[in-house]
Amino acid sequence: MKNKFNILKEKLSTLLIAAMMLVPTFQASASSHREAPLIADDPLADNTDLYAFRSPDNPEMVTIIANYIPLQLPHGGPNYYTFGENIRYEIHIDNNILTPGDDIIYRFTFNQVNEDPSTFFNIRLGKQNGKTTYTCEKSIDGGVSFRTILTNGVVPPPNIGSYSITGAAGLGAPNYASLLTAAEYSTPEGERIFCGSADDPFFVDLGGIFDVGNAPRQKGKPRDGLQGYNIHAICLQVNIASLQKDGLSVKKAKNILDPDYVIGVWASASRLKTKVLKNDGTMSESGDWVQVSRLGMPLTNEAVVPIGYKDLWNAITPYQDLAYLSTFGNYFYNPELGLYMDDALFGGAVPAFANLRIQKNSLGAYGFGNGQDGLYPLKGTSAVAGTALDDAVFGTLLLPAAGSPRSVDLWPAFHTGVPNLSPYQLATGKNGNPLAAGKPFVNNFLPNGGDMLRLNMAVPVTSRTSADFSSLGLVQACVLGLTDPRYNTNTNIEFIPNMDGFPNGRRLEDDVTRIELQAVGGVVLAAIGLPYDDYVSGGSLVTQDLVDVLTYSTGVEKNDRPFKTKFPFLANPWSGKVVNN
Repeated sequence: MKNKFNILKEKLSTLLIAAMMLVPTFQASASSHREAPLIADDPLADNTDLYAFRSPDNPEMVTIIANYIPLQLPHGGPNYYTFGENIRYEIHIDNNILTPGDDIIYRFTFNQVNEDPSTFFNIRLGKQNGKTTYTCEKSIDGGVSFRTILTNGVVPPPNIGSYSITGAAGLGAPNYASLLTAAEYSTPEGERIFCGSADDPFFVDLGGIFDVGNAPRQKGKPRDGLQGYNIHAICLQVNIASLQKDGLSVKKAKNILDPDYVIGVWASASRLKTKVLKNDGTMSESGDWVQVSRLGMPLTNEAVVPIGYKDLWNAITPYQDLAYLSTFGNYFYNPELGLYMDDALFGGAVPAFANLRIQKNSLGAYGFGNGQDGLYPLKGTSAVAGTALDDAVFGTLLLPAAGSPRSVDLWPAFHTGVPNLSPYQLATGKNGNPLAAGKPFVNNFLPNGGDMLRLNMAVPVTSRTSADFSSLGLVQACVLGLTDPRYNTNTNIEFIPNMDGFPNGRRLEDDVTRIELQAVGGVVLAAIGLPYDDYVSGGSLVTQDLVDVLTYSTGVEKNDRPFKTKFPFLANPWSGKVVNN
């Protein structure tokens, strides 16, 4: 009888062949905070961020938040932002590697009406222009068929100001928060849904990062480039049993790293293929639906994919990524950011990244700088037999070729997830051999080849009020697993705080910019037993180089507003009367 790894290997081979047959004949545009050249033409269809996490207000549920329409000035009247008509906003879920493509899809479509076209105000005398409602449909057969689970959902009006919201000449509502609460819905199938405006939960020094990595700023104070801006969010809370491939509750999980509870989540927006502008100022749309935006892992299209391929990236689905491995793969295997963390290349020209220095000679044998071979020299040897790097286990997904050093850490983080197999276990208990078994700390392996958030739903929630809670997510879980006597004295599977954090899903609080830059700087390699070059044989893995990486910060480490403690968790949108930017 074939073992499960050989069966999986066959399925992956089939998947790769199928992916190669799915090369699209079109190119389209858009996604994430205006990161692709063509997205400026279509902000209503622009994915900005995606979150997926086990819900702290109800651990039986998973919350998924897909945000759209970036950089909304709250005082940007007279035409205020809302979801676009003739756009399909979709949340996609893959919960079974043995089935092709999506397993569950939630589709949202929006409609607008003008209740009082005789006024130039958005809101007047209890009526709203551009009032937006929506329908939510659900598919459990990969998009073959859909059923409606919510109709006439109301999108709250923009938070224009007190006269529009609470005043006698406006809506006369008790307060804006009451409109948000009234827009939370429960479906007959148990989902909770909210669609509406919110403070942009992403926090980053945009000006610094894109000034050739000037973060933290060498001159001047760091600045959250999204402070005071709003987005529009689709918030969905779903029972774990509805997401698990066999319909099992989380209480049925074998352990907290049960691979049967891994899901992949991505979001998209699609438009009708043809738009016609008419002489009377109206327009019509027709033709097939075309994906113009997608988002899985944060910062992929912004900081990994080069400008020349950004529009193509948004046109294809995650399930087509393997077909474009020759186009995109090397940007993960040899990330451009790695050039600025190497003193032999351009590291000296980017002083803000001085604390981020990749292992060039780990254990005196393994180099992970751009163009080096990483662990590839071990390919086919007894050293990797039975590990995740063994071709007989997962094929060539994780150790594809020479000159692809980051295939063993950045690639799985973005495109396969991480299995609970050597070498992907903490160095605790490895006794100096990075390929040995160690302390388990993650299993979100879903090797479909696609860029999506991967979440193991069996991992418990870290309380947001716990002293151990950290915006560093899995990086902090690694630190605790290696250094904290509560966890580093055994190699058992046990919950370490922040194991439910990015890149095991993504919580609102997770500082993904900092985590990803630390990851490019080699922190994951160090955690699994491939220390930095300043390591002395027999000494502590916690070297100065590692400390430098762990203490690196862009200078912007939290959102401009605190998040709520209950669904939909997002902070209320900024008011048009408050200028905080």
